[in-house]
Amino acid sequence: KLIKEYIEAALNRAKYEIIEDEEPFYAEVPGIKGVWAAGKTVEECRRNLVEVIDGWIIVRLKRGLSIPAIGKHRI
Repeated sequence: KLIKEYIEAALNRAKYEIIEDEEPFYAEVPGIKGVWAAGKTVEECRRNLVEVIDGWIIVRLKRGLSIPAIGKHRI
């Protein structure tokens, strides 16, 4: 449940933009370095961003690295 809430908080903080690319919808989460995704639609971009955030959390936990809080959300 904590991870799901953290991902939702990250998605709420995400910044979206349209870029000139095959997948024109781009999103990143300020405060979480290296977490970004793209997609052909905004929905696809959001789904991809969820996968990226989830993978980022897993890698950080496996390596014993800290995960920055997003508002009141911590892991």
